[in-house]
Amino acid sequence: MIMERKFNRKLKRVVVKLGSSLLATHMMKPREASLCSLVDQACDLRDQGIEVVLVSSGAIALGVGEMGEKVRPSDTPSLQAAAAIGQAMLMRLYCDCFKARKRTCAQILLTWDDFADRARFNNARNTLEVLLKRGVVPIINENDTISTDEIKFGDNDKLSALVASLVHADLLIMLSDVDGLYKKEGGQLTELFREIRNITDEIEGVAGGAKDKNVSKGGMAAKINAVKIASSADVPSIIANGQTENVIRRIVLDKEPLGTYFFEKEEKLLFRKHWIIFVAKSKGKVVVDEGAKKALLKENVSLLLPGVLRHEGVFKAGDVVAVTDENGVEIARGITNYSVSDLLKQTDKKAKRELIHIDDLVLTNK
Repeated sequence: MIMERKFNRKLKRVVVKLGSSLLATHMMKPREASLCSLVDQACDLRDQGIEVVLVSSGAIALGVGEMGEKVRPSDTPSLQAAAAIGQAMLMRLYCDCFKARKRTCAQILLTWDDFADRARFNNARNTLEVLLKRGVVPIINENDTISTDEIKFGDNDKLSALVASLVHADLLIMLSDVDGLYKKEGGQLTELFREIRNITDEIEGVAGGAKDKNVSKGGMAAKINAVKIASSADVPSIIANGQTENVIRRIVLDKEPLGTYFFEKEEKLLFRKHWIIFVAKSKGKVVVDEGAKKALLKENVSLLLPGVLRHEGVFKAGDVVAVTDENGVEIARGITNYSVSDLLKQTDKKAKRELIHIDDLVLTNK
């Protein structure tokens, strides 16, 4: 008899990340049967009252194949062109599969700026909430056609974790062509980790890269980083093999212990602080002296002006900045109350207003 997996809450909303290897062959051709099977399973969840958000890779791989090429390009313009072609193909396949189940899907393309900017962040969340309430299944992908190195997520694993946080999901499932995270002994993979409560150095040490970098970009290391983001937002995660028959149904509806289950953190970051540390991009940095460093790390206080030695970059009040020590080691991030021009004009180091209030400050290196 198969033991049921015990979740800490009822699963009402699930984010499922689909890796490129599930949707495209090594020859960059679409896996239509695989895609429709995954869509069927998502519809089964919707039929049971469980909301589903899909984060889908595959656009670049399909675009490369459609252009008759066999190797993923390395330059940005070619990648963007492939994404533009492949995204249309991918959504046509999704629409056909959902239509066969008399369901509606919606396309949402995001860049990191959509998360880093609070107004756009809230707009994205509101749009997703309306779609989910109407029974629509959102299909999210990075907007590769316009993404540059400055605004890219890096991989869809990270994007899926940020989406799970954005919509307050009850579970994040990352599906690819691996069964989960395996233990490693003597350089060899041995037993599968069934449950992991904390991401330790040992856990990070066994994570590797993508199996087929020509088709997919993320690997186990990327998935572990995504787990960290999700778990800090009170979202548990599962890494599982998307080629396993009925894998989504079996994980969510039957509660089979497939893949590796990562528990959410007992002490989750507040939503605002989670946004500061994992989503917002630093617009500059302030360098603090040893006294301020010790106070921040040990006394849980706001950052005051007297402890600031200098600042770098161009930022305005309300931007996120990094806080480093004199050796350049980042110790915190937070939302500044001062712009660069404010700091240049400030002559009184004993000003009442903090540079960064404790409620807007997150330690990154304890």
